[in-house]
Amino acid sequence: MSEDRMEQTRGSGEGKPAGGASGLEVRGVTVRYDGDRRRSAAPETAAVSEASFEVARGEIVALTGPSGCGKSTLLRAISGLEPLVAGSIAWGGHDLSAVPPHQRGFGLMFQDGQLFAHMNVAKNVAYGLNSKVLAKAERHERVDKLLELVGLPGSGGRAVTELSGGERQRIALARSLAPRPRLLLLDEPLSALDRELRERLAGELATLLRATATTAILVTHDPQEAETVADRVLEMRGGRIVS
Repeated sequence: MSEDRMEQTRGSGEGKPAGGASGLEVRGVTVRYDGDRRRSAAPETAAVSEASFEVARGEIVALTGPSGCGKSTLLRAISGLEPLVAGSIAWGGHDLSAVPPHQRGFGLMFQDGQLFAHMNVAKNVAYGLNSKVLAKAERHERVDKLLELVGLPGSGGRAVTELSGGERQRIALARSLAPRPRLLLLDEPLSALDRELRERLAGELATLLRATATTAILVTHDPQEAETVADRVLEMRGGRIVS
């Protein structure tokens, strides 16, 4: 289904995940850091302990909790950037333990967006698109569509250094969505913005993720942001999911 069609049918429930649709499965995941890495007197520190939850295809789940509770570490573990001490991570019933991060089909967006200053807006958005798979015209069409979706149509030729903080995050989101990831992992994407802008972009983010039927996990310490964006909210404390 095209993104235009998804937008037209959102009210009817079409394009939403079917009940029980197999997506992400996190089972008993434990991540530990050695004492030197965390500068702790303890020889080993559990950053995440026995975390278990599921995310259906098309669902948006928020992970909330205080700083240092393990939210970002769990996100990195799902992406494959942190090794597991115990537990498993699967997608569609297939275990991902032997699958490297770049082959999982997951997108990851950080707090600062990490745009490339030497590239213009269009090249940043197109960065994750495989030129061997998509023809040039298709890449341009995809970039233009995403710039329209994030509210910055016609901005492809602008320099990244000319963008405001909110515009940079919109472009970072467009870049994350460009390859059509089967799961988008958002690590505090709005936390560096001021309160008013953060609240406005949270609503826009929720609309955009649903318009593109994107499965997503949002890490945030802001309960209001979590409620605005997500279909379901999970709370973490001391490395464990408590609700």
